[in-house]
Amino acid sequence: MIQGMGQRGKIIPFPAGRVRRRVVADERALVELHRCDQAEAVVVKSLLESERIPTVLRSRLAHSVYPFTVGAQGEVRILVPEHDLRRSRTLLAGV
Repeated sequence: MIQGMGQRGKIIPFPAGRVRRRVVADERALVELHRCDQAEAVVVKSLLESERIPTVLRSRLAHSVYPFTVGAQGEVRILVPEHDLRRSRTLLAGV
């Protein structure tokens, strides 16, 4: 044993195989409902979430960094679960 080095700690090996999670495709699939600017997207998200429809806003820009955008560069896509798409469209059409 080398001087000055004490006993080494216990080695814990990583699992041999990959851990696979079962994902139900129907529950996790998101589809595009609408495209608009950031201000409208926040209002639509609030409307949908008040009806218990989970909503995701996706954009190519970080609006907190680039608050001013031109044309399609700043558009936001509103995504909802596939099984809530019909109800989401009905709510959006009623606004």
